[in-house]
Amino acid sequence: MARYTGPVCRLCRREGVKLYLKGARCDGPKCPIVKKQPPRNFPPGQHGQRRTRRPSEYGLQLREKQKVRRYYGVLETQFRKTYAEAVRKGGVTGDNLLQLLESRLDNTVYRMGFADSRAQARQLVRHGHFTVNGRKTDIPSYLVRAGDVIAVRNESRSREYFTTATDLLQSKQAPEWLSVSPTELSGRVIALPTRDQMEIPQFNEALIVEYYSR
Repeated sequence: MARYTGPVCRLCRREGVKLYLKGARCDGPKCPIVKKQPPRNFPPGQHGQRRTRRPSEYGLQLREKQKVRRYYGVLETQFRKTYAEAVRKGGVTGDNLLQLLESRLDNTVYRMGFADSRAQARQLVRHGHFTVNGRKTDIPSYLVRAGDVIAVRNESRSREYFTTATDLLQSKQAPEWLSVSPTELSGRVIALPTRDQMEIPQFNEALIVEYYSR
């Protein structure tokens, strides 16, 4: 399955919640979900408002899985593998799943403030602009660990995007499980995030566990 390249605002409307796929635009008045009165938090398309049939139990589970998958920009195969790893870790599978998704390198770069969206963070990582503990890492799905140091490569610091990144980092607040040094263009993973530390929409991860447990 190829990555979705269409209008990402349609994905937010399909799920009925903000997935924050377009960075600062999602917090502004131009977000399609809030710019219209009443809000357009219904599925896109000619018959979007007519879909009033109550979803089945399977439908609710599927929608929750799609919501989380689209929020993190992960393909189905990757998401299924992440779920399998969450099961192997033991403990609460839903919490493990979200922690693994939050620990991805592209998400960590986004949380640190180096990018306005996860898609942009993924592109920066893929282009080899970051190091993890001094080693160039260009795999967006790389899982960071407590104590890891993520920094902009020395070869990339002279690029126009990163010369203005200091102001960008200072204007953003990193989550409590990360520490960021704007002047050094780097950050450190203090600890892996707990469920309470994750700044995410109201996901019901239990439905995802039920979906894959069928």
